[in-house]
Formats: sequence, C-alpha cells, structure tokens
Amino acid sequence: MYSLLKPILFKFDPERVHHSVTDGLRFFNRFPGGAALSKALWLVDDPSLEREVFGLKFKNPVGLAAGFDKNGLMIKEMANLGFGFVETGTVTPLPQGGNPLPRMFRLPADEALINRMGFNNDGVEVVAERIKAYRNSADHKTQRVIIGGNIGKNKITPNEEAVDDYVKCFDKLFDVVDYFVVNVSSPNTPGLRALQEKEPLLHILNTLQQRNNKNNITRPILLKIAPDLTDEQLNDIVEIVQESGIAGVIATNTTISRDGLVTPGDNKNETGGLSGKPLTQRSTEVIAYLQKKSNGSFPIIGVGGIHSAADALDKMKAGASLLQLYTGFIYEGPALIGRINKALLK
Repeated sequence: MYSLLKPILFKFDPERVHHSVTDGLRFFNRFPGGAALSKALWLVDDPSLEREVFGLKFKNPVGLAAGFDKNGLMIKEMANLGFGFVETGTVTPLPQGGNPLPRMFRLPADEALINRMGFNNDGVEVVAERIKAYRNSADHKTQRVIIGGNIGKNKITPNEEAVDDYVKCFDKLFDVVDYFVVNVSSPNTPGLRALQEKEPLLHILNTLQQRNNKNNITRPILLKIAPDLTDEQLNDIVEIVQESGIAGVIATNTTISRDGLVTPGDNKNETGGLSGKPLTQRSTEVIAYLQKKSNGSFPIIGVGGIHSAADALDKMKAGASLLQLYTGFIYEGPALIGRINKALLK
C-alpha cells in the first residue's frame, strides 16, 4: 500500500506531506473501524517482544524518535501502527515557530533527509496538557505505550541560562511522561551543541537529577548525542553518564557531515542535520563504542539509518537495548515496524 503512495507523496514538499499524512492518520483512526484496521495491518503483538529497560516495561523495543510527533498529537495513532514507545518533542518552555521555510529536504538517491526545523513546537504547557489527556484516556490503558519527553532550550535563551529552560520543561512534563531526553545535540539551534561539552552538560544533568524525585517517583533521564563526536568526546560522554547517574544514552541525532552523498541537485548542500541511510554505519559505530567503553553499564537507544530489519538487528548486536525510527519510517512506511519486530521474534 505505502509503495503505491510513496511516489505521489514524494512529489510534494516534505513538511507539507508530513502534516497531510499525520492529519490523515488521525482521521483514519477516528473513523469507525480505522483503529482496528491499522492494528490488523501493522501491529505485531507478542509477549516475547517485551523489554524492561531503565525500570520501564516496553511492549516492544521499536519506538518513534523525537521530531515526528513534536507536539504529542499522534501518540494513539503511532501505537496503533505498532510502535512500543513514542518520544514527543523536542519541546521548549515557550512556543516557537522554528526556522524559516523551506526547512526539510529529501535526498531520494541517498534515502536521506536534511532538516533545519529549529525546535518548532507548541510549547511545554500545551504539550503537557495534550499528553495528560491521552494518558487519562481509555486508549492509553489498552495500548500500554511508553511516552518519552524530549526537552530543549528556546532559541532566544543564551547558553549560560539554558539549564533554566531544561528545568522548566522537566518540571512541567514530569507527571505525564515516562522518561526524559535531554537534547543538546541538534545542529539547528545556534550554539546548542556547545552544551555537549563536559562542564555545561554535567551542570544541566546534575541539576535535573537533583529535582528528579516527586512523591518518591523518579524518571529515567537520557542524553541524546550527536554522531559527529570524536572518540575523546565519547569517552567524556561515558564519564558524564556515570558521574551524573542518568539512565542512559540515545545514539544518535542527525549529522552535519555530507560525506558520500550521491543525490543530484542542491538539496544535499542545504544546512541542517542529515538523517537516514548515510547515518546507518556511524550511528552503529557510536553504539558499539559506548557499549564497549562503558562495559555495558548503561542502556543505549539506537537510532539513525534504520531502514530494514537487518539494520535494526545490527544495532541490537552493537549494544542497543531499544531502537527508534524516523527517516526509515518515512522511506519504508509503517510495515518497517512489523518487519523489525518479526525479525526480533526469530
């Protein structure tokens, strides 16, 4: 089905298509029988797929990466497609429109995307209420989907005050998400990646950890890192995770590298983060490096260039406990989720 739609969808602007497809999915799931048909077509539900990671029970290890459902509008629909967890965001304290259009570009020959969205989102107040409404619904009780909150800083917030933005998002989302992701690795907010350096990063993580207890409840905090880090910087990441006591790492975000791209035209020269197949090998290398360097002392969520069940298995073998999809989901369609889960069952 998706193979017939994809050539048509790819004729139009990627961001417009994203909104049209997500609107269509929401309508389809509200239509009588739509949700049941979605589950029948794509959902693979088997107790053998369950994973317990950082104290949470995932019904399967395949999740939706941050960026697709920034505003918490699609949690129910994504669960019906077969995702075991959905990561909302990146969310910032204040709503922001993001970077000027156009800001997303396809590289079909590379099966990749370049985006410079710039943390466009409705703001943490609105997103928190939306997630709360879903959590209180009958759908959440039956779907059992884990919800992550990916948090960042507003563009107008200087780096020396960034910790305040992360705290605001953390406090507001604490009661409605199951885990947090600190995003300091997006290339699309000026200066953000400077927060990956050891001193400012430890300050943010330690501050959140000090607040990470409400009515004797704590939330796993993860750090999302860039694929462009050197081995020395990755060594620092291992030390930071161990020193701060956070729950784990998401490896990796998009890359600023443009090595080896073959798509003709100007799209490959656009600024922004590159995702998709060109990232497959590097993200797997980062997972393997972190796993070896840390002696497996913390869980890793593997993301980046997963376009097949084989790609997913490679990341699991490298040391990933869970997986996330975004660009592969766009290029391969929802059947990819089921193919990965079926491969894991074998």
